[in-house]
Amino acid sequence: METRKVQVTGGSTYTVSIPKTWANRNDVEAGSEVEFYPDGDSLLLSPRSEEERTTGTLDISDLADRELTRAVMTMYVSGFDVIALEGSNITTEQRSTIRDATQSLVGLEVLEETRDRVVVRDLLDSSELSIHNAVTRMRLISTSMLADALAALRELDDDLARDVTQRDDDLDRLWMVVSRIFRSTLRTPKAAEELGLPREECFDYHSSARQLERIGDHATKIAHLTLNIDEPLPEEVLSAIDDLHEDAVEVIDTAMDALFEDDTEKATAMANDAREHVRDIDDRVRQIDELLRDLDPARAQLLGLVVDSVLRSADYGGNIAETALQKAAPTP
Repeated sequence: METRKVQVTGGSTYTVSIPKTWANRNDVEAGSEVEFYPDGDSLLLSPRSEEERTTGTLDISDLADRELTRAVMTMYVSGFDVIALEGSNITTEQRSTIRDATQSLVGLEVLEETRDRVVVRDLLDSSELSIHNAVTRMRLISTSMLADALAALRELDDDLARDVTQRDDDLDRLWMVVSRIFRSTLRTPKAAEELGLPREECFDYHSSARQLERIGDHATKIAHLTLNIDEPLPEEVLSAIDDLHEDAVEVIDTAMDALFEDDTEKATAMANDAREHVRDIDDRVRQIDELLRDLDPARAQLLGLVVDSVLRSADYGGNIAETALQKAAPTP
């Protein structure tokens, strides 16, 4: 850490020098322009760049299938606006994987294709993205997936179960968007300024979005389990699971309302209510376990997995409530 003394020039202008090593490393010299971003009681300084879009290049010669898909997603989440994928001879299979990965991410489109290069570009304006809207959408999708997964279980509706698994892709796309926005705020203060949110709040949204994505995963798990059931399930157990689901959704909704609440006292009260309700759910789960003891082992194990997924969804709601409490806490 280096320190500098603030000086006054011209009788009214405050000036401070910047470290030469930092200036050299960031190509700042006499005549260069820098940008200042207020952040609470801090003032962040960044070199002004003429480049509006960041470009990343990746050698995909040895990548295929899931590894290639993951590589494209990683470049996207890392914040590159233009992604150049290069190889000595890009195969048809690699091109197909790149197109599938591009279609699974919000805003990406293949811009250029040659024998040894595929260029993908993000067409969204980062200043128009809203992490709040993305998380709100994730909330609606994840809770509707959980409700429909359990409805499919009750009715043994395979079509509805398959629809739930397909909606998980929509949830994953939004999770990638939230991750991309959050990482951009860590990388540059300009991104946080364009969002109009403090970086700590972006972290809270990112943390909560992760919990919603996991709820969607458990809804998908229940849907997959449903596809393996051929005979109707006991009504007594299904009713108990419905009650458990109702309690779990109450935790999730209360926690999310607390996260979005601007009044810190109201947010704290709602978050604490959600956390207390999670403890009550544990008692309901023990009652369901008693009902499962009377079933044959295979069916009891399957329904036990369903109950566990609903319980974990409630736990994730409790995690969101914990984040809401931290968001509402006084700032040091």
